[in-house]
Amino acid sequence: MSAATARWCCCCTSCSSGPSSGRCVEVFYIYFRAGRVEEPYVSITKKRQMPKDGYSEEIEKEVGQAEGKLCTHRSAFSRASVIQAFLGSAPQLTLQLYICVLQQEITAARSIFMVLSLLSIVYGALRCNILAIKIKYDDYDISVKPAAYLCIFMWRSFEIATRVTVLVLFSSVLQIWILPVVLVNFFGFFFYPWILFWQSKSPFPENIEKALSRVGTTIVLCLLTFLYAGINMFCWSAVQVKLNDPDLINKSQNWYRLTVYYMLRFIENAFLLLMWYIYKTDVYLYVCAPLLVLQLLISYCMAVLFMLVFYQFCHPCKKLFSSSISEGLLSCFKFLCFICKPPTSTILTDKAEVKCPENTDEARSSNKTIDSQKGISHQSVSSNA
Repeated sequence: MSAATARWCCCCTSCSSGPSSGRCVEVFYIYFRAGRVEEPYVSITKKRQMPKDGYSEEIEKEVGQAEGKLCTHRSAFSRASVIQAFLGSAPQLTLQLYICVLQQEITAARSIFMVLSLLSIVYGALRCNILAIKIKYDDYDISVKPAAYLCIFMWRSFEIATRVTVLVLFSSVLQIWILPVVLVNFFGFFFYPWILFWQSKSPFPENIEKALSRVGTTIVLCLLTFLYAGINMFCWSAVQVKLNDPDLINKSQNWYRLTVYYMLRFIENAFLLLMWYIYKTDVYLYVCAPLLVLQLLISYCMAVLFMLVFYQFCHPCKKLFSSSISEGLLSCFKFLCFICKPPTSTILTDKAEVKCPENTDEARSSNKTIDSQKGISHQSVSSNA
């Protein structure tokens, strides 16, 4: 298991309640003390640069103990921000917006808290994207440009805001049915990595942490899939869990899974909005419902558009992709069209059945023509005789 993946798994247990005050004090102490005292021991890390003209150079860098500890704490803070965003801020934002809809008023304090919660979720999703890139391409020296941050921010903002609004609108008119929707989504994503693991018939992963027993390893894996399900409830998880892999992370770029997720999520959002439009109450008397539905669907399409722009033009490791996202989506759509297309044999049989009466009529008319020609030739022969 790689060091980045091990840190990710351990943070699911150690950072679930957020970074401690002792860790913050230690970070500040190391930061202000770094560079003043010469360190006797340094470690050398090797990173490969992004390939240029088909060639990739390997560079070496000396990392001191202080810098190594700061990198460890920085990674812990990043993972803690992801956990806090989707297990804390996301439910809080949904609840606050639901209360505002029922009370038909938005106070200044509540609006500020909702904006802060939305920014916290978007930041957590952004950090999740960056963590996924660093885990998948751990051997490379990666630098993320500002345009990539902007694309991720816009992508996640439209996606999360639309998803939360759709869930709140649906729950405001059909309170009982929101529970099955949430449970199906959550447990579907929670058990999906486990189903793939059971289908692969791989041995149980026991190399997460040496001090953990089998029960402790199971708890850590359950917490990891719990976080994975919580992220996918609101947006696409950039870190794809794969329990049958030694690193527990799927490092391949699966465009098919990405396409299927966004297609199903768009259909689900459209269906929930349709149910809200049918069963809306007097609370939405002064709301233009068709315009609101159209705005939410367009916002989700805008999220998909920024995602495509990011993966096609702004991804820091796009040169390492085996295929671009446009090629992947095109092949995925061809595959879906092939599935939806009826078999050619049935089409040929239908055409043959349609053409059979016409062919018989043509055969009969041709036979009559031949008979008439034979009769005329016989008459001409007899007259000549």
